[in-house]
Amino acid sequence: MKAVRLFALEFGRLLHDRLAWCVLLLTALAPAAGLWLYQPATASTMLSLYLANPAIAGGVGGGILFGLLTVWELDRVHRSRADALIDAAVSPRTMAWVRLLALLLAAVLAAVLAMLVWLPVSRWRIGAVFNSADYALAYVLLMGLALPLAILAAAAAYQFTRRADLSLALFAAFAALSLTVWADDWQLCWLNPCVWALSDDFSNLRIFRSVAWMRLTWLAALAGVWAASCLCIRQYGKGLLGSLAHSARRVYRPAIALLLAGGAVAAYVAQPFTDQSNPDQTAMTFYEIPYAQDVVCTGRSAQVFPDTAAGSLSGTASYRFQNTSGQEQTVAFGINPGYTVCRVQADGVDVPFSVGAYQEYNEALLETTLPAGEQVELTIEYGGFPQESRNMATMQGGKEISDAYLCLENSVLSPRLMNVQPGPDGYPATIEITLPGSMTAIPFGNSVAEVVAEHSDGTKTWRYTDNGTGGILYAGDYICEEIQAGGLTIAFYYGRKHQPVMEAAGAAGAVREVVEYCTAHYGPLPFGADGTLKLVQSRVAGGGYATNGASLLDEADFTAENLGDTGKGGAAGEVMIHELVHQWWGLGNMFDTAGADSAWSAEGLTVYTTYRIVKALYGAGYAQEQYVDRWRQAVADYNLDFYVRNPDYLAGLPEEKQLEITGNLAYVRQYCEMPLKILKAEQLVGGEEQMDAILRALFNRELDPSYPYLTEQDFLDACGLTQEELNLDDDLEI
Repeated sequence: MKAVRLFALEFGRLLHDRLAWCVLLLTALAPAAGLWLYQPATASTMLSLYLANPAIAGGVGGGILFGLLTVWELDRVHRSRADALIDAAVSPRTMAWVRLLALLLAAVLAAVLAMLVWLPVSRWRIGAVFNSADYALAYVLLMGLALPLAILAAAAAYQFTRRADLSLALFAAFAALSLTVWADDWQLCWLNPCVWALSDDFSNLRIFRSVAWMRLTWLAALAGVWAASCLCIRQYGKGLLGSLAHSARRVYRPAIALLLAGGAVAAYVAQPFTDQSNPDQTAMTFYEIPYAQDVVCTGRSAQVFPDTAAGSLSGTASYRFQNTSGQEQTVAFGINPGYTVCRVQADGVDVPFSVGAYQEYNEALLETTLPAGEQVELTIEYGGFPQESRNMATMQGGKEISDAYLCLENSVLSPRLMNVQPGPDGYPATIEITLPGSMTAIPFGNSVAEVVAEHSDGTKTWRYTDNGTGGILYAGDYICEEIQAGGLTIAFYYGRKHQPVMEAAGAAGAVREVVEYCTAHYGPLPFGADGTLKLVQSRVAGGGYATNGASLLDEADFTAENLGDTGKGGAAGEVMIHELVHQWWGLGNMFDTAGADSAWSAEGLTVYTTYRIVKALYGAGYAQEQYVDRWRQAVADYNLDFYVRNPDYLAGLPEEKQLEITGNLAYVRQYCEMPLKILKAEQLVGGEEQMDAILRALFNRELDPSYPYLTEQDFLDACGLTQEELNLDDDLEI
């Protein structure tokens, strides 16, 4: 009861301290830095820009402020030379607990205040895709838990040293490590968690789980350090070592510190989110496994059961083999490192298997023994929490499994067969997956999934056929619009939450206009299959890709923020056109990585094509005003830029500032200078029809498999021009 009364008195005293209130208010305002100054989440989704960045910035700013406040408060008694008097009345360890709890409660108050202050701002800026659950989780995990970590770290530093100056130096170094050296290590950046993106349209549970694991690991570690520092609290006139020896006589005290520290180490080592893949991205060990002799796979199937609440998955995969070798063979599979193989059976009989410790490209090697029988059915039971590659640990979220979204790629869906040749019909596969009733299954390819069973718990079982050793399956709360354009039947899938944004941008109309224009002018997309094409909006992933019958659209390309980018178009619908044109210039034709001093990229041809489509839709006057005139003004401003005219000064700036400036300059060159050069080339080659013929030939050229990229020199050669002829400093009217 005495400790409770002391806590009430200490917390009341803290609330009467002007400095404490100053820290509380500044912490509540700290998220504002995430809107302008500190933006670690680089994706252009609304939740990244107006939730993740403010919450992380609030955690960084608030953590530093509370660290300073902690040292100030713990040093108060020593600073006023009242140590002996206070220690005679109350145990120093009791007061350490009381002060810590008072500071932690103040941190809770600051976090709640920040959540209340920024709620209307976030709701306004994020708009139609605002989600209360994401908001609460972001401020609790990204901001709120940074404050107690900072308090524990600062308090431990003071209790070890009992010097305010040295404590502040140690805390500053610890915070600086998180912001610099450890910034790209998701387990070590205790102050500024690695969150590169939050999804607007789908769930973010996996990335929140990852951050929570990191926060709780550090909470245990710093609690252990603080418990150890309590042993060093000065008492009975003894110094650090004397106080440590006296306090450690009660074994439970150091035992608690060791238990907490051991728990933190165990959590660090046993984290379930990333694998131990070989960091060498050129390693090809799994592709060097020799094929099993005289063995072919005549078919496979899988029954997959995602647990959307836990983010995990279980399944059973069956493989039919024809073994004419007359002897046992070793069969190899790639499996996600997060999965556990429960059992492997051949024709219903258990057979030995092993999963190797070596991992490569987010796969572990599963090997099992195939009996000598000529016809063998091998069954593998597997499941677990899918891990992501540690080489992409700072961009976690792709292995999301929730009731709003999932993406199961190759060995995440079922074990990927590695060393067995296909039968005469390839690797025919039948896949069944049971999902919540609100989700739609979308095989990424020309297959179509159908519901084959509905269950009493509201789930549905979907089935589709495929051919290959792997495959990709998307599922989510999707809306599908069927569009006829360019001789294709296009199934356009996008997230239900994004429907207001898509409707406002005229998404379906933009798809139709782009497909009809680009097909007529450049040719059909190479991945349209049998007159059908799926356009699938994915969770924010940093880019898209395509295969026969399907193409991926990254949700970040269609956020309200991106659709308002006037560099890509004069209105939201025109930006939508821009992003869809990338199906031709970017996916249909890939571009090489040009040098830092080059404007060549997929963006230039995409912006030019967008201009041509807008010109056809809305007239030459509108296109001239909204595109060409803006390009010319941007290029003129670029040429007058101080750092363009004085590059030596740019080299003298800090690296971070250099990257910011060069990024802005590169944007102008790719989005404005390059389309102007293409427009000039159009005039030099004789007009729009001649340029269309050139671009059509480039789009449909025979690709070199070793280097299938469209280069700037390819374009110049096709036009019969040189780089010098496309300079924009002459009198040619464009």
